[in-house]
Amino acid sequence: MAGPLKNLPQIQSLIDEPLISLIVTQYSHSETVDALRAIIGALRSSFLADGELSLPDFSSAAFAASVAARVEFARRPSLRAVINATGVIIHTNLGRAPLAPSAIQAMQVTAELPSNLELNLDTGKRGSRHDHVERQICKLTGAQAAVVVNNCAAAVLLSLMATASGRSVIASRGELIEIGGSFRLPDVIAQSGSVLREVGATNRTRLSDYEAAIDETTAVLLKSHTSNFKIVGFTSSPKREELARLAAEKGVILIEDLGSGVLLDLSPYGLQDEPVVSDILKAGVDLVMFSGDKLLGGPQAGIIAGNREIIARLKSHPLMRAVRIDKLSLAALEATLRLYAAPFDPFAQIPVLAMLSEAVADVEGRAQRLVHALAEAQWVQVEVQPSIAHVGAGSVPEQGLPSFAVACHVDGYSAEQVTAKLRAYQTPIIGRIERGRVLFDMRTVRESELSIIVAALHQIQDA
Repeated sequence: MAGPLKNLPQIQSLIDEPLISLIVTQYSHSETVDALRAIIGALRSSFLADGELSLPDFSSAAFAASVAARVEFARRPSLRAVINATGVIIHTNLGRAPLAPSAIQAMQVTAELPSNLELNLDTGKRGSRHDHVERQICKLTGAQAAVVVNNCAAAVLLSLMATASGRSVIASRGELIEIGGSFRLPDVIAQSGSVLREVGATNRTRLSDYEAAIDETTAVLLKSHTSNFKIVGFTSSPKREELARLAAEKGVILIEDLGSGVLLDLSPYGLQDEPVVSDILKAGVDLVMFSGDKLLGGPQAGIIAGNREIIARLKSHPLMRAVRIDKLSLAALEATLRLYAAPFDPFAQIPVLAMLSEAVADVEGRAQRLVHALAEAQWVQVEVQPSIAHVGAGSVPEQGLPSFAVACHVDGYSAEQVTAKLRAYQTPIIGRIERGRVLFDMRTVRESELSIIVAALHQIQDA
């Protein structure tokens, strides 16, 4: 069996081939060697599996082209743009919220040129990066003050460290949530140096439970919006206004971890139970924390809004420097927040809001256009069918959005094989499988992406 393997050339002899030496010059010696080793390794594995060894012409232009192609493949960025055809608008695995064009432009300008990130242009002295978005956040939420860190988990950790380290935090058992990546709220509380005191039961917590637990060690009443799950049936919990009055009477702080965080009422678009940040602050909550890259539609960020004195403590806390927002995310967040004010229409200009508010008839029309573009392809069967899209990222998990999808079957291939080939396409396409067919949900597919899906399906057939 090993005899034919002796015919495999040494790497150095391949490097000495004139056409291969040009590849070394074009790229690098190490990259070319890696590509050659991979090719020889594949030939060896093929022989051991099949017992046959078919050698290419190692001096040919075709072989040199295959080596160059492997080098180019290895040079591809690991982080790449994909087409989200899953129907999940804020898909955590796919980068959550796509940014508005103005936010992307703001990031580019800030990346290319020096900026007044921490320079006060009026005084010429050192300024604060928080000033660039604080006024906008306060205007949109009604907060007295605001500060931004790099994500919502950091916002919770900073808030608790600055207000409750060494003291106790009271939270309902029904709100001790776990977020993505197995990060649990009790662990975050412990990391902050606070002591968790659980009250109530999983399904029912009363105001009296909080009141009975408050003592001289209590610093914070912590409420968490259960945006990524729902407890139904025999349930109850105190209203925010009740908790706010109790916190004020007892001289403790009421903090709410909102998670997603919306600035506008989404109920006209069929999404209920997602509280608006301004309403939470009106109810008397001292601090509210929410994400910038979920329903707000901006970059990754953790926004903290509320009481002026508490926000000042957060800004001066030593942890702030470790969790502060970077300049590119700050630029994108500022530009996104501006789209919430006149003359802009956030539902037209912020991609997340545009997708969740788009009329279902328009979604169906896009599905019909994809089917029409594939009408003459006899090797693929496609049809439009109703679908349910989702907001994603732990937001309103039990509420779907009416949508339409294109169901696809490619002759000679299973659905799993088709999705694998779509992921391997030059612009990876991520759909979902239902009942043995690949579905492209059009609520998350843009008009400009239809032609790419068509080309990718044609490449499967041509392979």
